[in-house]
Amino acid sequence: MCRHLAYVGPEVALGRLLSDPEHSLVHQSWEPRRQVSGTVNADGFGVGWYAEGDPVPARYRRAGPVWSDLTFADLARVVRSEAALAAVRDATRPGADGEAAAAPFADGPWLFSHNGAIRDWPHSAAPLAVGLPPTELLQLAASTDSALVWALVLHRLRAGRDLGGALSEAVLELAAAAPGSRLNLLLTDGAAIAATAWGDSLWYLADAAAGRTVVASEPYDQDPRWCEVPDRTLLTATRTRVELTPLKETPLGDKECP
Repeated sequence: MCRHLAYVGPEVALGRLLSDPEHSLVHQSWEPRRQVSGTVNADGFGVGWYAEGDPVPARYRRAGPVWSDLTFADLARVVRSEAALAAVRDATRPGADGEAAAAPFADGPWLFSHNGAIRDWPHSAAPLAVGLPPTELLQLAASTDSALVWALVLHRLRAGRDLGGALSEAVLELAAAAPGSRLNLLLTDGAAIAATAWGDSLWYLADAAAGRTVVASEPYDQDPRWCEVPDRTLLTATRTRVELTPLKETPLGDKECP
């Protein structure tokens, strides 16, 4: 349904991550190699990045295909950052949400992307939506499954969960409510990255000596250090560390008390 990428490390031009590599995220918008569902990601794109000394990221998002946006090409050439998250979108369903439906979603220091789809949307997710505070439902960025997934993750972040905990709890809740969903989630606060592999491809490139980590739907070059993340796995990473934790589905009714 989408392709996405997150980076933490030394300052780098966005283009070095997103458009320059031979199989960059821009290239994946029309020719992904490992995408499970869909073939063209032309229903919007976005990138978020952090400026030095400012914990709140900037974003650039558009409703159309990334390959046709010359402003993005200029921006990627000159903007530099030590952390970024970007995505290209293949919409689950046609809709009028436009730019608002394009990742990354954002709130405070966080940037978020969902690669996948909730099965039997929206009916399967309705009980989860009812569990959110009304003010959070009214603030949904778009009428899409990804926007609701973000609301579930954000609710946990605001409650004090760390990045990995917020993602894993949301994924397990969604998987129990809507079995067969694809729930590859990607989240950063500018210092660390969390991601889930659940129904689609996920890879990481770690270079502890250089102090950089890239997490992406698929490799953007031929570097032999790229590693695939097993399905049903939570990844948490900093510039110098990557940890993989298996995710176990919990049947409805078997949740542990907080």
